[in-house]
Amino acid sequence: MHDGTIERREFMGMATMLLGAAALGGCSSVGHAETGARRVAAFSCDVTPPMGTPIYSGFKGLATIEFPLLAKGIILEDGGQRYVLCAADYCELRNSTRRLWQEKIAAAAGTSAERVAIQCVHQHTAPMGDSDASRLLDAVANPPVHASVASFEDPAERVAVAVKEAAARLQPYDCVGTSQAKVERVAANRRVPLEPGKVGFRASSCKDPKLIELPEGLIDPYLKTLTFALGDKPLARLHYYATHPQSFYGDPRASYDFVGMAREKLEAKEGVPQIYFTGCGGNVACGKYNPGTPESRQGLFERLYAAMESSVAAARYAPAEAIQWKTYPLLLTPREDAGYSEADARAKLTKADGSVLERLDGAMTLAWRARSKTPIELNALSMGAIRIVHLCGEPAVEFQLYAQELRPGDFVCVAGYGDGAPGYICLESFFPEGGYEPTASCVIPQSEAAFREAIRTLLQ
Repeated sequence: MHDGTIERREFMGMATMLLGAAALGGCSSVGHAETGARRVAAFSCDVTPPMGTPIYSGFKGLATIEFPLLAKGIILEDGGQRYVLCAADYCELRNSTRRLWQEKIAAAAGTSAERVAIQCVHQHTAPMGDSDASRLLDAVANPPVHASVASFEDPAERVAVAVKEAAARLQPYDCVGTSQAKVERVAANRRVPLEPGKVGFRASSCKDPKLIELPEGLIDPYLKTLTFALGDKPLARLHYYATHPQSFYGDPRASYDFVGMAREKLEAKEGVPQIYFTGCGGNVACGKYNPGTPESRQGLFERLYAAMESSVAAARYAPAEAIQWKTYPLLLTPREDAGYSEADARAKLTKADGSVLERLDGAMTLAWRARSKTPIELNALSMGAIRIVHLCGEPAVEFQLYAQELRPGDFVCVAGYGDGAPGYICLESFFPEGGYEPTASCVIPQSEAAFREAIRTLLQ
């Protein structure tokens, strides 16, 4: 059970960050007057794939659109440079697919791809976008039913149109609000203790009373919110929270699930664009509070929405400061142990009687291995004592807490689920302990050290 250490640390960090900050109505245009070039615009675009497209996690043809999948974000302009932060309602974007999205968005925004951060919200009622893997599946005999390259790449054009339109209506902002609220009874750690040195798996939905009864375990219980505003007018809000955003899934249904439901309800209420980023939720999910029913999803939605409202109400504003953008080229080493080698992946890909998931896994592993010598670009945006870190893969929550510990006096927001190609980014200790996460990691256990070094460098 969470012992309050994080809560105390967060409170101290917030106190330092907000010392002297004004309430919204008292935030003057000093920041804008000093620079004359700080502007923001939000965008939103429907990126739902065509009906019939196989989507994660059941890989059945899309039959129902419960809620349209959206790509939402903001363009920030400061000192003649533009930056784009985008959160897509996709399970993952990988390899050349994500890079294509970056390039299309960058061209539309009038910036470079290195200044575009695309993160997935990671719903499991959404596409697993990897054009490189789809091309590998296209090339084998009797491939399984799988999504087309166009179903991943065509939406990039639609997002680019939305971004270009937003770039034409950039408006000044002069202050930035920071706030947080504790989220009650949503997230819990998936790695539950079974015996000394061994863990089990409490998934996004769980019906096992023994696993449900176990404590929440290590999580980051806070939802963080950044608000860009002009005087007393909020222009866009960014929310960050770390958990797998799944309730019930596996059917042929597109949905932005309970996190999107909360996001869109708040946007409708306020008339202010709301963008939601999933943090380091690799080993965090809702299974303790979710048996996988519509009723339990409603509860998750209501409790997350309540935290969003509380966070917005708690916002404190300070004059906007200059944007600094830092990138880090992260190299991660593919696994070579049994089941993860190139030969093993190719055998899965070409296995005529293999399941769709098994053959797709083989294709995605091969696609990752083919590009693994090309660094994954991580980045971080800072505005004074505000830090936003954009990470790849499915990182464990320990990495989010590590980022906060590195800057205890700052307001640190972390977004995971950038390039999904490496799979889970685990602690080295996870591998001997067992559990699900190490089985879905495509990188060696020693990757923890490289990942920590990347975070540390980005936050220096």
